Amino acid sequence: MEQPRRITDSFPRRRRRRGPGRPPGRLKDRKDKDKDKDQDKAQLKVRECPRGPSQPPPDPALMEMLRRFDLSWEYGPCSGITRLQRWERAQELGLSPPGPIRDALLEHRDNP
Repeated sequence: MEQPRRITDSFPRRRRRRGPGRPPGRLKDRKDKDKDKDQDKAQLKVRECPRGPSQPPPDPALMEMLRRFDLSWEYGPCSGITRLQRWERAQELGLSPPGPIRDALLEHRDNP
């Protein structure tokens, strides 16, 4: 009985060479000096990253209203479109979505 073919069967097999004194599974030992340089670069990158302006926490009542709008199936499916697009589609179909939802979405356009 023949084994089923795998996608990896079409690629040539390569073996890594192990040098003397090198444990299996490790390619090269890095020097401590290189490790220190990499850590310094990583820390430098973190320090240089500008932070965006912090936004105040959203109103819990607004978040609850948006959550209910998201979970309500009476305004149609919500996958693949924004909330505002969903609201506008529901309005065009005559489903009368709540007006405060649209106002909140237009007021906070920059905050997804």
